[in-house]
Amino acid sequence: MIAFVIRRLIQAMIVMFVISLLSFSIQDNLGDPLRELVGQSVSEQERQELRDELGLNDPFLTQYLRFAGKALQGDLGTSYFFKEPALDVILKKLPATLELVFGATLIIVCLSVPLGVYSAINPRSLLSKTVMGLSIVGISIPVFLTAIMLIYLFAVELAWLPSYGRGETVPVYGSWETGFFTVDGLLHLLLPCVSLASIMLPLFIRLIRAEMMEVLESEYIKFAKAKGLPLKRIYFLHALKNTMLPVITVGGVQIGTMVAYTILTETVFQWPGMGFLFLEAVNRVDTPLIVAYLIVVGAIFVITNTLVDLIYGLVNPTVKLAGGKS
Repeated sequence: MIAFVIRRLIQAMIVMFVISLLSFSIQDNLGDPLRELVGQSVSEQERQELRDELGLNDPFLTQYLRFAGKALQGDLGTSYFFKEPALDVILKKLPATLELVFGATLIIVCLSVPLGVYSAINPRSLLSKTVMGLSIVGISIPVFLTAIMLIYLFAVELAWLPSYGRGETVPVYGSWETGFFTVDGLLHLLLPCVSLASIMLPLFIRLIRAEMMEVLESEYIKFAKAKGLPLKRIYFLHALKNTMLPVITVGGVQIGTMVAYTILTETVFQWPGMGFLFLEAVNRVDTPLIVAYLIVVGAIFVITNTLVDLIYGLVNPTVKLAGGKS
C-alpha cells in the first residue's frame, strides 16, 4: 500500500507539472489581457510600463518559473477582473459545481445499476429493449440540446420548474452553501442535474449490462446455479460484485470528466459555478483565472483517479496495489 501511494504521488506530481505547463503556455494565445485592464485612452508607453510591471514581457521560462514557485505556495495569480486571488475566486464557485456533479452522480447511480442489471438478466424483455433503444438516443444527443429541450418542456410549456439560477441556498460549512436542503434549491437543481446526467447515464447502463452479461456466462456462476443457490444471491452478490469492478474504474474517470462537462450545462442554465466562471474569464481574457481553473480541474482529475485506484484495490483483493495480481 505504501509503495503504491508513493508511486501514485510521484505520478500525480508529474501529471500536475504537465498540466500547469500546458495551461500556462496557452495564455499568450488568448489575447491581450491589458485590453480589459486599461481603457483606450492609455498611451502605448503606459501600456508597455504596465506589461513590464506585470512581467508580461519576460521570457516564457522566467514567467513559468515565477508562476510555478508561487503555485507551490498556493498562489495561482490574481484575477485581473475580480482583483482577488484566482484560487479564491474559483473556490467560491466550486461548491455550486460540485453540487451539480453530485446530483448528476446520484441520478446515474440510482438509475444505471438497476436498469443495467435488469437488462442483463432479462435481455429479451420489452423494458430491456426500450432501455437499450433510449440509451442510444441519449448518447447521440448533445448535453446542451438536452438542456434546451428540458427548459422548453418543464420550464416554458409546463412551468413546473425554474429554468435558470441556483435558487435558495443555506450555509453548511463556512462559506460553502448548498441548495440540497431547501425546496427552492432542489427545484433549481433538478433540470441541470438531469441534463448533466444524460451524458453518462446511457454509457453506464450499457456498460453495466455488457459486464453483467459477460459475468453471468462465466463458469463460477454456472457452478453456483448448479449448486442450487438462490438466483437473487447469484445475481446481486456474486455476479454484481464482479460486474462493478470495471464500472468503478470507468466511473471514477467519468465523474472527473463531468466537472469539465459542467461548462455547457452551467452556461445554458446560468448556473453560478466554475464552468460559467471559466467562460466569463475567457471573454475577459482573465488569464490568471483561466490558468487557475485548468489547474484546479486537472487536480480534481488526478485526485479522482488516485481514489479510484485505491477503491478498486479494496473491492478486488486479488489486485496488488503495488502492481500485478496475486
